[in-house]
Amino acid sequence: VVYLPEGYWRNPLRQYPVVYMQDGQNLFDPAVSYAGVTWDVAAAAESLADIGRQPIVVGLYHGGRRRIREYNPFAHWRNGRGANYARFVAETVKPMIDATFRTLPEREHSALLGSSMGGLISLYTYYVYGETFGRCGAMSPSLWVAGGAILKMAPAPRPAGGRIYVDNGDQEPGAQRLALLLEQAGYTPGRTLRYVVGAGEGHTEAAWARRLPGALRFLLS
Repeated sequence: VVYLPEGYWRNPLRQYPVVYMQDGQNLFDPAVSYAGVTWDVAAAAESLADIGRQPIVVGLYHGGRRRIREYNPFAHWRNGRGANYARFVAETVKPMIDATFRTLPEREHSALLGSSMGGLISLYTYYVYGETFGRCGAMSPSLWVAGGAILKMAPAPRPAGGRIYVDNGDQEPGAQRLALLLEQAGYTPGRTLRYVVGAGEGHTEAAWARRLPGALRFLLS
């Protein structure tokens, strides 16, 4: 599903940044979202109107019961197929979106964002396809998968223009170690790295929805 910002059709010369979000079922429509709770993505996107950075949002639906396998990029752990998914997003979905809509196609205007397993695959795709995606949001990422294999990728030097948002609620396992590794890799807190802990929040769609406006503002400003 593709969300176009307010005024897209009234401004035929304007181009927009793009956010590729995992778990597309949970973004807009309560009829298909988990537990009937959405991320209210339209409102979060339009909250950036004051800085002129409302994004096009591409909601990528997961494969239902195959979700964990689809979002797990490590083949040695439970036969993950996430590497194929990441390649599909980078080499098929993004070129199609850039060809169809008025995007700002450069990496600094192209972001990935997801939560839980969606946060994990967003991080992996950012690391492997850094020439394509320059921004990444990982909300409550599943860092435990494959014995924390994603953490072995975190020390990679920050690419030029690279920016990462990471968060978790204080009622769930934290991502402090990831944030520290990113800082050691050259990300600057407050500028190219933001780590947020949601007070009183757990591993829920509602918590991610509350933190989404701030995540988008950091990634796209």
